[in-house]
Amino acid sequence: MKAGRAGSSDRRSGRRRDGAHGARGRPVSIGPALSALVQDLGIAPTLRQYDVLTSWAEVVGEQIARVTTAQRIENGTLFVGVANGAWRNELSMKRLAIMEKLNRKAGAQVVKDIRFR
Repeated sequence: MKAGRAGSSDRRSGRRRDGAHGARGRPVSIGPALSALVQDLGIAPTLRQYDVLTSWAEVVGEQIARVTTAQRIENGTLFVGVANGAWRNELSMKRLAIMEKLNRKAGAQVVKDIRFR
């Protein structure tokens, strides 16, 4: 292995040189390290939006998931494709409860409105 490559070992000390250590050379747990990286990169809001989209079926249940598709989130508005007008009306009445469940699952107020189309 060439010296200086990311993730390579320092043969003399046996330590890795890939940034897996804290400021004082102590190992850092992967969970806090990933959380810090997500914050540093500024992608936490995008990951929360992705979480909302991927958890749609779990949050609304199998019956509603069969006739809907969570499509995208723009400026806090979740756009949901709905199979027909009857379901669109039904879901419009449940909009606030669905938003509350989605935001609780995401751990933040990601969804501020839902548009059923």
